[in-house]
Amino acid sequence: MDLIEATGITKRYGGITALSDANFRASAGEVHALLGENGAGKSTFIQILAGIVRPNGGTLNLNGSTFRPGNAREAQAAGISAVFQELSLVPDLTVAENIWFRREPLSAVGMVRKDRERQATLDLFERYRIPAPSPDREVRRLTLAERQIVEIAKGLSRAPSVLILDEATSALPPRETDWLLGLATQLAEEGMLVIYISHRLAEVRQIAQRITVFRNGATVATHDTSAVDDDTIIADMLGRRMDRLYPERISTATDRVALRLRGLSVGSRLADIDLELKEGEVMGVAGLQGHGQRELFQSLFGISRARGEIELWGKPSTIRSPRDALIGRDGIALVPEDRRSHGLLLTKSVRENLTLSVIPRFTRFGLLSKGRERALVDEMLRTLQIKAGTPDQLAGTLSGGNQQKVIFGKMLLTQSRILLLYDPTRGIDVGTKGEIFRLMRDLAAKGYAILFYSSDLPEIVNVADRVAVLRNGRLAATLSGDEISEHRILREAMFEARAA
Repeated sequence: MDLIEATGITKRYGGITALSDANFRASAGEVHALLGENGAGKSTFIQILAGIVRPNGGTLNLNGSTFRPGNAREAQAAGISAVFQELSLVPDLTVAENIWFRREPLSAVGMVRKDRERQATLDLFERYRIPAPSPDREVRRLTLAERQIVEIAKGLSRAPSVLILDEATSALPPRETDWLLGLATQLAEEGMLVIYISHRLAEVRQIAQRITVFRNGATVATHDTSAVDDDTIIADMLGRRMDRLYPERISTATDRVALRLRGLSVGSRLADIDLELKEGEVMGVAGLQGHGQRELFQSLFGISRARGEIELWGKPSTIRSPRDALIGRDGIALVPEDRRSHGLLLTKSVRENLTLSVIPRFTRFGLLSKGRERALVDEMLRTLQIKAGTPDQLAGTLSGGNQQKVIFGKMLLTQSRILLLYDPTRGIDVGTKGEIFRLMRDLAAKGYAILFYSSDLPEIVNVADRVAVLRNGRLAATLSGDEISEHRILREAMFEARAA
């Protein structure tokens, strides 16, 4: 008997249909992958399972009985625990306080027993071999990868019978990704149902026994993983065969240097970086997790204080804040690592998110021109094919891929011609990834200079004109042409060059 059986699930938000005919069956003891483009309805469906959203129609059974959770607590009490891609942690609380939030061990007089809370956290880490930070650290001091691991630990702490992992590896480095994939397999072997959502088909093939594909809010296929190839899965997701993920790499770089760094250093994490990024070039930044990539991008956008020299288009520049970076056509714009926390105002509209940073572009004598603003917004919606009901739809209600497109729109409207793209396809479906890669090549052809980091190494190999490899916060190598390969990048990132 199936542990979860969903039939004809529908969900509408006003005039927008998120789910129209979703069917899903999964059994205890399996890893079942749920795939689809951003906006296909996956997030809405798992929010229904998790009790966050109520469906408009259809039937949902859990372990043979009708299941209609009224809220998240009821779903958790029934054994369903969801680890969402967008994190729910409280920054000012510690790791332990976040994991046991509202379930704290109490004394006889109702006081939180911190010693028991801490020990329970350590026991949880040991049981699942969780590579987590200290229980006493504040979450605001953690990296995105560490926060993702804490979110996973929080989900496991409820001892669920159904664990939903929504793009849980998208922020994890390779070692932690291997841990989670192994854990998912272990949990299924112990009798748990693991619903696994990912845009990384290699991971799906490694751990999932079955795959269900959503498209446009409906179920289009369910496959045994071993019986279906990647092209069929992608065609199910897109409704068409995809010609190619990566656009043809035709160099458009000129001799003009857009960004020059001399001796750039940030604290103890980045040291003596000498680098040149040319007009019309896409330069990849690669290296093992935590070897200075984040510090490089943050310092160039004025988030972190740096030492050394920075030149923009041949002129010395001092960048102490994002305001210093965003100086119009000669400036620098950033697509940040964490789109929901640092890239968007989720409770504001698509229109407001797109134009908030560029209000002077449609203001004269202190008066706003609604017509000019509308023209700028419509241009970005059309150019980036952002799927929104109206420009006034809240950004937080968009799919992850469309949220990322809004951030790209914000960046382009600044008119800055040096673009910093930090893991811009994290958690994005394969169709939207292809759109972003084509956009990057188109922008380079128009004279933009692009510095690009991805946690998915094949993206750097297939998209970048040159690759700067960081090792221990220093520039280990700059690769171009036939030198660019996963093997060569990893070798430069891991090993010191031997003396001749």
